[in-house]
Amino acid sequence: MYDMVTGCQWPEFVYIECMTQISHTQWVEELSEGAGTRDRLVAAAGEHFSKFGYDKTTLNDLAKAIGFSKTYFYRFFKSKQEIGEAICGQVLAKIIIGIEEDIVRANSAPDKLRRMLRTVATMGTGLFFEDRKLYEIAAISTAEHWGSHKNYTERLTEIIQQILLEGRENGQIERKTPVDETVRAIMLAMQPFIDPRVLQYNLDHVPDGCNELVSLLLRSLAP
Repeated sequence: MYDMVTGCQWPEFVYIECMTQISHTQWVEELSEGAGTRDRLVAAAGEHFSKFGYDKTTLNDLAKAIGFSKTYFYRFFKSKQEIGEAICGQVLAKIIIGIEEDIVRANSAPDKLRRMLRTVATMGTGLFFEDRKLYEIAAISTAEHWGSHKNYTERLTEIIQQILLEGRENGQIERKTPVDETVRAIMLAMQPFIDPRVLQYNLDHVPDGCNELVSLLLRSLAP
């Protein structure tokens, strides 16, 4: 059911139940102040998924474990996947932030590319060993083409393109190959360390394998 006041599309049974429990005005006020609550629910859900896994947890399980009703969850999330998206987005954003902070320290485009791949691989590996259950959410995000994974790969693509353009401008990277073609080739070459489904089989190749791969890429990109 579409709520004209909040602009939200809710399942009818959820909307009716909410309307019978609290006044419409109160509900709107709570939703408008719900950003903090949403963040707390995401954090609590992350802890639960970390212990029990994403696939094995239902929305009912999650609601009971955190102490809220399923209806309350529907005020902030339309599905379990939407919660998973939020958690996965936070995890992948940390990797992007790590990349951006590391490449700022680089003094050349080739060094930025080297640092980028190293950060992707080492942070992904760290997540695998530190929190296997959340790593599984990242793998599901990739397999099912969630928006969080799409945003992550788009940002990686943007960073690579920026590095290439900078390197070409400074004469550090070849200019003959079309930029978009080079970006796609680099993304494909980096998949063993970007894709969490594949990275789990390449853990023994971090960091040596990363260094070898980036050295090969840089030789092919030399002016």
